[in-house]
This record gives sequence, structure tokens and C-alpha cells, in this order.
Amino acid sequence: MKANVGGFDKWARILGGSFFLGLVMVGAIGSWGLIGLFPLATGLFERCGLYSMLGISTCKLQS
Repeated sequence: MKANVGGFDKWARILGGSFFLGLVMVGAIGSWGLIGLFPLATGLFERCGLYSMLGISTCKLQS
């Protein structure tokens, strides 16, 4: 499977997901904050299922 998440998109997902999970761990928000697992995972694995279905890629073109 080809990566389709890269650059700023990748780091925004990792930081955003980590932020929500951190808030859950310190008790600032409820368990709904576990939704942060999804952007964190897509950023770390550089793969987004929704992007695949829509034919979107934020990775730089490789020749």
C-alpha cells in the first residue's frame, strides 16, 4: 500500500492526535478524546483510508 499522507498533513495529524490523547490522559476531556487515535495512526503510518477512496495524496511526487 502506497503512502498518501505526507509533509505538513502528516505532522499536523501526529501533533493533533497526540494533543487529544494527552488531554484524555490528564483528565481534561472525557473518553471522546480517544478519537485522537485516528489522526495519530494515519500520520504515523502515512496512510489514510478516506484519502484512498477520494484519490487524494499529500505526499510529494516521486520520479
